[in-house]
Order: sequence, then C-alpha cells, then structure tokens
Amino acid sequence: MAAAATMAAAARELVLRAGASDMEEEEGPLGGASGLQEPLQLGELDITSDEFILDEVDVHIQANLEDELVKEALKTGVDLRHYSKQVELELQQIEQKSIRDYIQESENIASLHNQITACDAVLERMEQMLGAFQSDLSSISSEIRTLQEQSGAMNIRLRNRQAVRGKLGELVDGLVVPSALVTAILEAPVTEPRFLEQLQELDAKAAAVREQEARGTAACADVRGVLDRLRVKAVTKIREFILQKIYSFRKPMTNYQIPQTALLKYRFFYQFLLGNERATAEEIRDEYVETLSKIYLSYFRSYLGRLMKVQYEEVAEKDDLMGVEDTAKKGFFSKPSLRSRNTIFTLGTRGSVISPTELEAPILVPHTAQRGEQRYPFEALFRSQHYALLDNSCREYLFICEFFVVSGPAAHDLFHTVMGRTLAMTLKHLESYLADCYDAIAVFLCIHIVLRFRNIAAKRDVPALDRYWEQVLALLWPRFELILEMNVQSVRSTDPQRLGGLDTRPHYITRRYAEFSSALVSINQTIPNERTLQLLGQLQVEVENFVLRVAAEFSSRKEQLVFLINNYDMMLGVLMERAADDSKEVESFQQLLNARTQEFIEELLSPPFGGLVAFVKEAEALIERGQAERLRGEEARVTQLIRGFGGSWKASVESLSQDVMRSFTNFRNGTSIIQGALTQLIQLYHRFHRVLAQPQLRALPARAELINIHHLMVELKKHKPNF
Repeated sequence: MAAAATMAAAARELVLRAGASDMEEEEGPLGGASGLQEPLQLGELDITSDEFILDEVDVHIQANLEDELVKEALKTGVDLRHYSKQVELELQQIEQKSIRDYIQESENIASLHNQITACDAVLERMEQMLGAFQSDLSSISSEIRTLQEQSGAMNIRLRNRQAVRGKLGELVDGLVVPSALVTAILEAPVTEPRFLEQLQELDAKAAAVREQEARGTAACADVRGVLDRLRVKAVTKIREFILQKIYSFRKPMTNYQIPQTALLKYRFFYQFLLGNERATAEEIRDEYVETLSKIYLSYFRSYLGRLMKVQYEEVAEKDDLMGVEDTAKKGFFSKPSLRSRNTIFTLGTRGSVISPTELEAPILVPHTAQRGEQRYPFEALFRSQHYALLDNSCREYLFICEFFVVSGPAAHDLFHTVMGRTLAMTLKHLESYLADCYDAIAVFLCIHIVLRFRNIAAKRDVPALDRYWEQVLALLWPRFELILEMNVQSVRSTDPQRLGGLDTRPHYITRRYAEFSSALVSINQTIPNERTLQLLGQLQVEVENFVLRVAAEFSSRKEQLVFLINNYDMMLGVLMERAADDSKEVESFQQLLNARTQEFIEELLSPPFGGLVAFVKEAEALIERGQAERLRGEEARVTQLIRGFGGSWKASVESLSQDVMRSFTNFRNGTSIIQGALTQLIQLYHRFHRVLAQPQLRALPARAELINIHHLMVELKKHKPNF
C-alpha cells in the first residue's frame, strides 16, 4: 500500500510539472514568469504497462524520493489527496488561461497563415524561374563544349601552320643567296672582316644545300649554280692568299713566325677549303709542309754549324782518362793534350746549365760570341740548340693543331712530316759528336738537360717530341756508361810504379776521382738514376784499391797511413762540398778516414811512448786475469817508465806535433789528429796511474814523481795548434 501511495504521489507530481511546463511555454512568448523547478527524472517509467516490474518501480520511486520538491512535501506532512486536487485545479486554471491566450492571438495566427501562403507562392515562382535557368545553363554548357572543341582544332591547325612556316622559313633562308654575300665574295679582299663573315655564311648555305639535296628537295637546283660559282671564287681567292703567305716564309732573313701567326687569324679559310675543296686544302698543306720542313732544316743546320764554332778548342780525348798518368807521352804526330787534364773531371760552374734560370735562358747567338771571343762547353751548346728546337717545335705543333684542325695521331704525323728531317739531322749530328766524346760530365749534363726539357714539353702539352727525347737519351746513356767504364778500367789498370816519384800528399788520380764523383753525385741528386749510382760504386771500389796499391809502395807503415789519410781526407772534403752528407760515398770515406786516423795515432805514439803503452796493456791484462802479484817484479821497469816519461814527454809531444803538421796537407785534419793523439796520451797516462794504484805498486817510491793528470792536461793544451 505504501508503494501504491508513493506511486500516486509521483504521478500527481508529474502531472503538475507537465502543466507548469505547458504554462511556461505559453507564457514564454507572452512574457510569462520563469524559474520553475526542473521536471522529475522518471526515465522510462510506464505505470500502464501490463509488464510492470516492481523492482524497476522501486528504483524509480527511490529516485523520485531524492527530488527536492518531493522531500519538501513529505517533510511538511502535506496530504497528498488534497494536494492532488489542488494540482488538478491549478491545471484547469492553466488550461483555461491557455485557451484565452490562443483566442486573443487568433488574428496574428491567421495573418501568419496568410503570410506563409504568400511565401509558398513566391517560392513556387522562384522554383519555376530556377528550373528555367537550369535548362538555359545546360544548353549554354553544351555550346561551350562545342566552342572548346572548335578552338582546340583551330589551335592544332595554327601550330601545324607555324611549324610548316618555320621549316619553310629555315629552308628558304638556307637556300636564298643575299646580294651582300655575292658582293663580299666577289669584290671584298680576303683580309676584310666582312669577307670572313660572308665566307662563313656561304659555308653554312653550302652545307644546308647539301643536306637538302640528300633529302630530295627540288628547290636546291635553283641555287646550286650560284653557290658553286661563289664557292669557286672564294676557293681561288683563299688559295692565292694562303700560298702567298707561305711563299713569304722563303724570303731570306724573314722571321717566319710573324706570317705564321698572321695565318692563325684566318684559320677558318683552311676549314672552308677542307669542307668544300679538299684537293686545294691538301695542296696548301703539302706546300706548307714542304716549305717549313726546308726552313727548319736550313735554320738548324746553319745554327748548329755556327754554334759548334764557339765550343772550347780543348776537349777531352780518349787518353784523357782518370787513371792516365800526367807524365804519359804521346806520339810525334798526336795532338797536344789538355793543358790541365783535371779540368774535365771538375764540375765548377758547368752545373749551372741545368739550373732553372739557365735552362730556359735565351739561346746563344754564335756571331755575337765570336765577336766577343767567348767559348762554351758542349753542354751549353747542347742546351742552346735543344732549347731552340723545343721552343720552335712546341710553337709548330700548336700551330698545326689549330690551323690544320688535327689532333692525336694525325697531329703527330703532320708534325713529324714538318720537323722530321730537322730532328733526324740533329740526331745524326749528336751521334757523330758522341763517337769522339770522352767528357763524361758533359754527356751527363746533356742527359739531365733532356730530362728537364721533356718535362717542359709535357707541361706545354706537346707530346710530339716524346719519341725524339727517347732517341736522344738512347744515344747519351750508352756513351756516358762507356766513358765511365773506360775511367773505371783506366784506374784498375794503373800501375803505381809507373807514376814516377811518390809522396804522401793527395794523389792527382784521387783528386780527379773526388772532383768527378762529387760532380756526378751532385747532378744525379736532382733526378736520381740507379744505374749512375752503380757505375759510381764500381769507380769508388777501383779508386780505393788504387789508393791501397799506391800506399803499399811506401816502405814504412807510418808513411802509408799518412798517404791514406791525406787521400781519404781530400776525397771526403771534396765530396762533402757538393754531395749530400748522407750519400754512400761520404759515409764510406768517413769510415775509412776514421779507421786510418786511429791507426796512425797509435803508430805516432809508439816511438816515444811505446814502452808505456806496452806496460799498461800487459798490466791491465794481468789485473784482469787476477795475476796482479806478478807486478811486484816490475818495480824497476815502472820506475824507469815514470822517470823517462817525466823527462821526455814535452819534447816528444813537440816533435809529434811538428811531424803531424809536416805530414798532412790539410791543417785542419792535422789539428784533429794532434788533438786525438794528445787525448789518447792523456787516457794512456791515466790508465798508468790506475795501474800504479794497485796494492803491489802503491808503495813504490817513484810514484811520487808521477805527473798530476790535471797538470798534464793543462800542459798538453799548450801544444794544441790553433788555425
């Protein structure tokens, strides 16, 4: 029952809220009050359904009980039946009020109805107008498509006509011969710029006509005759002009490079001939080749002949070898030898010919040198000749490539056609000269000149001379090796007994070797060659053997050592002036010099201090073997050594110093030897002190006569020579 009562109350509340909502909706537009409570949230509650479920009702009742309005009614204890009737009464009042409102607004509603009807009529007319407009747009769209198709077709026809017009315009322009072209070809001199311009136009039209004829264009027949006559006229004028330039090369005392350079401005002339009259182009090329070939041959033959007249009159001969003695005599009819055979083994200033400044210096002028009575070695003449050949060959090769429009093997062939006779003449002259040349330094310098000129030609991008450089080197290298081997053999076969009187000073053969070896080593360092080092190594071995053979001719070991030291020192000094300090030759002679110097110092100290040396060595050996007791029997000998050294060492050192300074030509070397000897003497006397400090000799009375080591050092410094 309680549930039924609750449900009835909820229903009334719902009806009341529904009536209030209707009233609010009616009053809303009319300015009615607002602010009523929100309706109850009954969800999907259906109390009329036959399938009513009490559980769901309990849920909805519980939810409604949570409503503030329901809570307030229950809290105040309102009678729900009375309250329900009150609600029904209020609903009736609201209904009556709503009816009155509708009646009052009936006129407005009717007016609104009429307005809506009028709007419907207007919208209907608009619909009819839009329908008509849509049909008009459909017809216009079809007309636009038709116009677009017609425009596309017209555009295609226009492009086709423009393309045809362009092709026909090009064809007509290529075939039409303007009067300016005819006038220039027939009347203008070939040196005028307009002739060159119209010649290029003529060449283009001739090429166009040939192309159209290949396609079968009939219009070409109308202009073929005119173009042929113009072509013949142009070829005739160009042929006469170029041949005249070539013939001008032949005039005596003419600098052919000037007209040759002028021809480069008209190089298109030859290109025109090559494309339109190949026979005439070949004629001009053959005439150029024949003319320049003779000019180069004549120039270099004359220059080479005059150049050889300013060579030194005294040149090396087959007898001017390193091992040939100066006292050797020749036959009655033989030519006199060099005034000083040593000059051919000395580099001097000759090496400057391969320096960068001298290498590309202006060539020698023979008649100027003859007037000044100047003479030059062969390598200077060789440099001048080949620099002229290099310069002219580079210029000629570049001219051929540019004027005759050739490159690669064709350029090589054409270059050798022009320069071949000159190069052959130069090779023949060099081969003839080398057959009687015995100056190894000159030949070696020529080799390095060629190596540098080959690099210069490569930098100038002129490969045409590569074969010539190889041929020159093929002549120079074997001759250089032959001369070097002849010098090696001459040193090997030298008999010291035939050299006349000997002394301990440096021998002239070793001096020759030192100058010669240092010259080749200094030249070879710039562009190293292993074969040269091998030949120099053979020569060094033979010279070392020669020095030992000559030293063996001296009777005393001391003289032998003096001779060896003087020669080693001289050769080392000369080599160090020109060669690098780490070269094999310098290192080898340094070792030999050190070994012989040490041996000489021992030999030098032996006469005055031999007894002291022998005792110190024997005593140190006994001490090392543990037999120091045997020193007790040497007291008398030790006393004699102490007193002998103390009384004679100053005189002995003075005599030693004088002997050294007399024996060695190099005072600096002599000073070094004296210093080494005095140092070794101090070390020897210090060792003697240590021996006497042994218990067996410590009580020896003569020990008091020993010279103090520091005092001895001070005294010996006074005998050190200063230079």
